[in-house]
Amino acid sequence: MSAPCQQPAAPPAASVLPLPPAPATRRPAVDWRIRFAALSLIWGFSFLLIKVGTQGFAPFQVTLGRLLAGTAVLAVAMAMRRERLPRSARTWGHITVAAFFLNALPFSLFSYAELTIPSTLAGICNATSPLWGMALSVVALSEDRPTRRRVAGLGVGFLGVLTVLGAWQGFSGLDLPGTGMALLASFSYAVGWIYVRRTLAGTGSSTLTLTGSQLFIGTLQLALVTPVFTSAPDTFPLLPTLSVLALGALGTGLAVLLQYGLVQEVGPTTGQMVTYFIPVIATAAGVALLGEQLSWNTPVGAVIVLAGAALTQSRPSAAAARTRTAGDRTKRLSRT
Repeated sequence: MSAPCQQPAAPPAASVLPLPPAPATRRPAVDWRIRFAALSLIWGFSFLLIKVGTQGFAPFQVTLGRLLAGTAVLAVAMAMRRERLPRSARTWGHITVAAFFLNALPFSLFSYAELTIPSTLAGICNATSPLWGMALSVVALSEDRPTRRRVAGLGVGFLGVLTVLGAWQGFSGLDLPGTGMALLASFSYAVGWIYVRRTLAGTGSSTLTLTGSQLFIGTLQLALVTPVFTSAPDTFPLLPTLSVLALGALGTGLAVLLQYGLVQEVGPTTGQMVTYFIPVIATAAGVALLGEQLSWNTPVGAVIVLAGAALTQSRPSAAAARTRTAGDRTKRLSRT
C-alpha cells in the first residue's frame, strides 16, 4: 500500500482510514465536480441528521444505527470487488484502536453534544480537526515538521474558536459540556488519523478493506456499549429512523466511496477541499430547516477557523522544500 495522503480534516461521517485507494482502472461516469458537490452536501447535512436522530433515539443508538448502515454499504462494495479481510492479528488490533478514535468515540460524542447544542455549532467544532491534527503531528510525526505558515494557521484557527464561543463574553449562554464534547470529538479524529498514519500504512490490505473492517469493529464496539447505557427503543419514529439510516448509508457508507474516488481521480489536495464546505452547509441546513439561531460571532468565527485550518494544511513548494532541506543539512554539518 502506498503512503498515507495529506491529512484532511475528518468530517463526522468521514472518519475512515486516511490511505489513498489503488489507481483507477477506468474513468468514472459521473464528473468529479458533481461527486464533489454531492459529498459536500452529504457531509454537510450529517449534523442535521444527528440532531433529528437524537429526537427519537438515545445518542448511543444513533451511533450504533449509523455504523450498522454504513458497514452494510461497505460490505456490499467489498463483496462486489471481491475484497479479502485482513489476516494479521496485529492489523486487526490497530484497526480496533482506529475504530474507537475515528468512529465509536467521536460519533457518540457528537450525538451527545447535539442534545444540548445546535447542529450549526457542532459542524463548526468539527472544522477544528485539522488544527488539533497539526498540533499533535508536531509531537507524534517527526516527518511532519511545522512551518511558520502552519504555526500561524494554528494560532488563527484557535482565535476563530474563541470567536465562535464568544470568549470575550465569558462564554455567556454557551452550553459548555455539549460544546466540550463536540470539540473532544474533533480532537479524537486527529488522534485517530495520526495513529493510523503510524500503524496502518503498508499493511498490504486495500483501503476499502481496511475501512470496511474499521466500521465493522466500530459497530461491534457500540453493540457492546449501547445495551449497557440504554434500553431497546419502544417505537421507531419515522423521521428520526430515516435520519439515522441516511446518516449511516449515505454519510458513513456512500460518502466514503465518493471520497476515495475523488482522491483517486483528482488527488488528496483537491479532494480534501470538501472539508471547507461542510460547516457552511451544516450552518445553512441548521438555520433553514431546524430554525436554529445565529449570532454574528458564529459565522465570523467559522470563517476564521476555516482560514486557520487551510493554513495548517498548506505545504511548501518543491523549491522551498529543497531550500529548507539544504539549510538543515548545512546546520548539521556546522555542528560536526
